[in-house]
Amino acid sequence: MNNLNEMTLFFGWCSLINIGILMLTTISLTLFRTSISKIHAKLMQVEEKTLPSLYFNYLANYKVLILVFNLVPYLVLKMMA
Repeated sequence: MNNLNEMTLFFGWCSLINIGILMLTTISLTLFRTSISKIHAKLMQVEEKTLPSLYFNYLANYKVLILVFNLVPYLVLKMMA
C-alpha cells in the first residue's frame, strides 16, 4: 500500500465486506433464531435461554470493531484525499 488511494480502496472494501457479513449474520439470526439456537446449544453445550444475549453481545462487539478498524480509517483517508 504505497499511497492514500490504495489504502482508501482497501479500507473501503474491508468496510463493505464486514458490513455485509454483519448484515447477513443479523438477518440469519433474526429469521432462523430457533434452529440456529438449537444447533449452537447442542454444539457449545449452552442453554438456549442464554444464547440471545450472547448473540447480541457478538453483534454489538462486531459492529464496534467494524467502526473502529474499518470505517473510521476509511472516512479519515477520504477526508485527507
